[in-house]
Amino acid sequence: MVESSRKVELSALGITGANVHWNFGVAALYEEAVRRGEGSLTAEGPIVCNTSPFTGRSPTDKFIVKEASSEANVDWGKINRPIDAEKFDRLEQRMLASLTGKDLFVQDCWAGADATYRLPIRIITAKAWHSLFAHTMFIEEPSAEARLQHDPQFTVIDIPEFKADPAVDGTRSETFILLNFAKKRVLIGGTDYAGEIKKSVFTLMNYLLPLRDTMPMHCSANVGEGGDVALFFGLSGTGKTTLSSDPHRQLIGDDEHGWSADGVFNFEGGCYAKMIKLSAEAEPQIYATTRRFGTVLENVVFDPETRALDLDDASLTENTRGAYPLTFIENSVPSGQAGHPDNVVMLTADAFGVLPPISRLSPEAAMYHFLSGYTAKVAGTERGVTEPVATFSTCFGAPFMVWDPNVYAKLLGERIAKHQARVWLVNTGWTGGPYGVGSRMKISQTRAMINAALSGVLDGVAYERDPVFNLDVPTSCPNVPTEVLHPKNTWKDPAAYDVQAKKLAQMFVDNFKKFESTSSPAVKAAGPAT
Repeated sequence: MVESSRKVELSALGITGANVHWNFGVAALYEEAVRRGEGSLTAEGPIVCNTSPFTGRSPTDKFIVKEASSEANVDWGKINRPIDAEKFDRLEQRMLASLTGKDLFVQDCWAGADATYRLPIRIITAKAWHSLFAHTMFIEEPSAEARLQHDPQFTVIDIPEFKADPAVDGTRSETFILLNFAKKRVLIGGTDYAGEIKKSVFTLMNYLLPLRDTMPMHCSANVGEGGDVALFFGLSGTGKTTLSSDPHRQLIGDDEHGWSADGVFNFEGGCYAKMIKLSAEAEPQIYATTRRFGTVLENVVFDPETRALDLDDASLTENTRGAYPLTFIENSVPSGQAGHPDNVVMLTADAFGVLPPISRLSPEAAMYHFLSGYTAKVAGTERGVTEPVATFSTCFGAPFMVWDPNVYAKLLGERIAKHQARVWLVNTGWTGGPYGVGSRMKISQTRAMINAALSGVLDGVAYERDPVFNLDVPTSCPNVPTEVLHPKNTWKDPAAYDVQAKKLAQMFVDNFKKFESTSSPAVKAAGPAT
């Protein structure tokens, strides 16, 4: 198919003289990626690609163009760094000029399963495997005819080999992720990490949907047999993908959703799961995707002779990833849509070992913990660091939020109140002591607690108020030992628990100071006591 037969050609962007491969499917992109040395086939079907030295996102290299149409809406600061429109234009001109005579791969697709709110996008990449990633993660145009008529509202151009000149371009380094809402364009360069494509589109949706009174969310979602919908907010490593992939519930999506006046809808057509130490016993549905043609694995180690995967090997990175179509999860929701949530679960991996494994939140406490967005990263990667490191990422996704956090909190709070959703804080982190002393919560017990919450079983049990964290904790839960529900009871040294609990409580209070002037007294009072 020649480019001139399409409704919108690449020449509209200023790209000319390139060898363009339009909307290749999975098999063709596998073939191209292997032929070009971009990836390796493994024993049971997945393709493995190495993104070194960038094995994760580069948030400090992301900039938003400061321009008249969006300037007043952006929450400028350490996350949303400004860059001049002139610098963007100059870098873009050099970038596009470098594409003459090069091979480019294009995917015309959608972000958003709801036709009312979906965003038509075009992903242009220099690497075949990045095009495969985009094909996997976003929602495909349904037919060849539709693809010819595709009219992208935003275009992402990802050229890893093209590097910025910080002295000229105003970037922090040679790596850059630049968003321009006026030109409806995203430029990515200097990094092979495919997650930058995914999260750039998520950032676009985080900006656009509040303009339409719709809540964008960094969460997974599933639906029960009775139609009850559950959301799972959480940062990386808290169990968002694992816990939403439940054989007894249908998966709507694992990472990014919108909550409109009509209900919940997935932004994506694929899933993006952490693969490190994945097991068939604990996560059977996700594990099965590592044995299928069509799964794209990043930085997963494999035997060079047998091509067998070693999911336990973290020698390249702890952040090994797998992208696979949502349809690989047998009980997924084909439409990517469902009704209004009955339950909202906020996940945290508390490596201090002091938060209750499950607690019920009042509407005010829900807003407090949504704005806080707490989890803890495990220390130990730096010499001499032996304690967990608290991380507060507002809205459980600060790197991708463009507006002031209170805009998202207001949207969520209104919807929770209108639809009377129950809200739960679930700790998937440590029990019996902090990291290095205690142990990680058993997935089976966490699933049992979540099942009890979603089914309504926990509505009928007694609750006790945690005196430090000001949380309502159930006194019993089926298939969970009673002592596990109260973390202090799992510590050998209760006094050591008290020290750690007060330390974390003070971290919450200190972090929330930036929200005190814009939060109600009731929301502020819903936080920990110190």
